[in-house]
Amino acid sequence: MQNSRDRILAAVAANKPDLLPLPEIPVFSPETEDASFILQKFHATATTIGSKIFMVKDFEEIKAMVSEQFREGRIVTTIPELADIAETDLKTIPDPHTLENIELLIMRALFGVAENSAVWVTEDLMQQRAAPFICQHLAVVLNAADIVPTMHEAYERIGSADYGFATFIAGPSKTADIEQSLVLGAHGPRSMTLFVLE
Repeated sequence: MQNSRDRILAAVAANKPDLLPLPEIPVFSPETEDASFILQKFHATATTIGSKIFMVKDFEEIKAMVSEQFREGRIVTTIPELADIAETDLKTIPDPHTLENIELLIMRALFGVAENSAVWVTEDLMQQRAAPFICQHLAVVLNAADIVPTMHEAYERIGSADYGFATFIAGPSKTADIEQSLVLGAHGPRSMTLFVLE
């Protein structure tokens, strides 16, 4: 004798619609896809949502800026080129709770999106899923050539690759539901810095 759950599931299974191919979604490109225009849009959007953005030539310039801005506190990076100014290899940390005192995390992004200044980061770049959300300040390094105009291009670039875990991150955390005023760093990193390698 079937219980009500089994009857419901059987009815759903018996009434499944035919599988259809996914629709073709056009890419809505901006009027211009000039690299300098895309970079300017990314810069303007990032600034508007509370991020700090710096154009840098190399990792030495990043090191100098980090050393100047963060003289105290725990600095962690997942980028081998920055190993001499920060702790590395989060993969060896078994308990993510030990990351709670990170002052600054510096990691790479695969690419950025100009229309909302989001960056796409995968688990292998984070090394620990909690890391970019538990730190006090987050810094992300990406190449200027890896900035796409819109989310349409971003999803095309992601494609059907199997990342396990990945996410878009845009700006510091924020909320505007308290007395109708914007509060940055409400439930995650208090600041987000973008280092764009020219």
